[in-house]
Amino acid sequence: MNQAKLIKPILICICLLGALLVPVHRLDASSRETIQYALPRLVKIFGAGGVKNLYGYSTGFLVSPEGHIATIWSPVLDTDQLSVVLHDGRRYEAEVLGAEPHLDLAIIKLKSERDLNLPYFNYEEKATAGAGTRILGFSNMFRVATGDEPVSVLHGVIEARTDLPRRRGAFELSYTGDVYVVDAITNNPGAAGGVIMTYDGKLLGMIGKQVRNAKTNTWVNYSLPIDVLSKSIRQIVTGKFESSEDQNEPEPTIVERYKPIDFGLVMVPDVLFRTPAFIDTVLPGSQVAQAGLKPDDLVVFVNDELIKSCKTLKSELGKLEAGDTVRLVVRRENQLVAVELQVPPEKK
Repeated sequence: MNQAKLIKPILICICLLGALLVPVHRLDASSRETIQYALPRLVKIFGAGGVKNLYGYSTGFLVSPEGHIATIWSPVLDTDQLSVVLHDGRRYEAEVLGAEPHLDLAIIKLKSERDLNLPYFNYEEKATAGAGTRILGFSNMFRVATGDEPVSVLHGVIEARTDLPRRRGAFELSYTGDVYVVDAITNNPGAAGGVIMTYDGKLLGMIGKQVRNAKTNTWVNYSLPIDVLSKSIRQIVTGKFESSEDQNEPEPTIVERYKPIDFGLVMVPDVLFRTPAFIDTVLPGSQVAQAGLKPDDLVVFVNDELIKSCKTLKSELGKLEAGDTVRLVVRRENQLVAVELQVPPEKK
């Protein structure tokens, strides 16, 4: 067997072991109590994905005894066969109740005919913390837990509460507000939707997606503050939610730097207010043809940005710069397919 193939799984195991084990001598009694308190309130989510660069799992945290779960808004939820595993290994089907894409937030609910009476986080406390606060991060990174195994626990420190600029050359985020930037490597595959807490048990935020600075090629570890998310969580759970998308929000301004045709895509005629972004034709020999995209594929995400219409697709492609890598996720029948494309040089 190739030596490189042997080394890779060994390195992964070492990394996972280091992530899972928080040294006991670094934790006081309150921290150990926080871990015991948090673990039953974390869940593992399994849904769409499982293909190249598209993970079919994520993390969530219970926000009601009836089984409401807050998690990250991602392609994992784009399926009719969404399942959730509790800390004790019980598995339930779940459904998406609502989402606020601008906050990268979704609320799902367990399907059960019986009263569950589950342990949950009180998100209404809206705790905050400043730089230097020690934190614990909880998540199902790298899919370390599939049954009754505990999720991973990392420890670290808040570096700052600040905004991550949403612009090309910086960070690709749907969310535009403040985040907690931490010095622990929290934002791993599958970790999004987990939580960070203070050592003494205060819920601070939800772990965000994997985000990289396009200029420096460095990853950032951040969480969305719970005081920002709590209002939308409460509204979705109580059924009184009005998404910012429904508040007469104007269609996005379309930048003409790049168009779908520059990648080999011909979209269906844009005749409705929000025409779904279905592919009409794939140009032979183009990037998308080589990547395997097909007519009738529905584009649902561009760089983790939800694509609501052909206009939204044109707007997101228009933000790209030459030399960037763009990631498309399309729905093909009941499957999600992810591809990565290289942005071509601008035409002069």
